[in-house]
Amino acid sequence: MNPRQALLQKLSVAQFAAWELHMYLDTHPGDAEALARYRHYEAKTRRLTEEYESKYGPLTAGDAYGDARWEWVNSPWPWETTEGE
Repeated sequence: MNPRQALLQKLSVAQFAAWELHMYLDTHPGDAEALARYRHYEAKTRRLTEEYESKYGPLTAGDAYGDARWEWVNSPWPWETTEGE
């Protein structure tokens, strides 16, 4: 697995954990331990997203901010990259 894929996998795991805890907290709002874990995974998701975007560009069009809002389309498309990048 290349570094980009590894980072995406870590991000996916953190997002999944945060979402599952979010749904759990909908029915267990008083669970302080679950809330702490949720906050941990939300922070981890933000940190990993920032890391990914600083190295590889925005994850989605909505993440492309600044004057060149749609500049993300200038990045290589998945079929334009070689395996192992």
